[in-house]
Amino acid sequence: MKAIFNRILALAAFGALTTASAEARYFRTVVIDPGHGGYDKGAQSGQVYEKHLCLDTATRLEAYLKDMGFNTVMTRRSDYFVSLAERVAITQQYKDAIFVAVHYNDTPNDSAAGLETWFTNGPESQALATIVQKSICSKVRCNDRGSKYARYYVINHNTCPAILVECGFVSNASERQIMKAAWYRDSVAKGIAEGVMRFRRSG
Repeated sequence: MKAIFNRILALAAFGALTTASAEARYFRTVVIDPGHGGYDKGAQSGQVYEKHLCLDTATRLEAYLKDMGFNTVMTRRSDYFVSLAERVAITQQYKDAIFVAVHYNDTPNDSAAGLETWFTNGPESQALATIVQKSICSKVRCNDRGSKYARYYVINHNTCPAILVECGFVSNASERQIMKAAWYRDSVAKGIAEGVMRFRRSG
């Protein structure tokens, strides 16, 4: 009898975990966070500013997600500054959301190249980062730098699944030239959107 009771408890626990996992993948809203803005230009080379690249890519991402049936929220819609804490506070207003920050990279090593996706807060964020990274790299020819852990403020302080996508290096001359083209930013946006959909379906 004790063995049967323990078996029942184990099955109940498994069912609870399975349900929690499924619920974690149920979301209707995607909070899109175009990095930088206003006086915060982000990475810069000549007249190429990260803040502009982020906003354009994020706007394209929103259009794709809306077409897929998602509710979308943008932390900024034009060239103005939003603090990191405000970006997180916007996300926390929505109980059925995930968070996607859009950035472009920069480093003193001008040979560094490729795309990467960062996560912090748990296995759901890691899964989202892995799926989105793979999806983007299926859309553009790039150096796949993978999904990685980092404690960036906007993903570390969010409680929902949250990622930060670095869409290429402004500091790399070849990538900078490519990211100036609308087709590239559109392909990246489409890759992120399709990754978000695959993440929801994978639950």
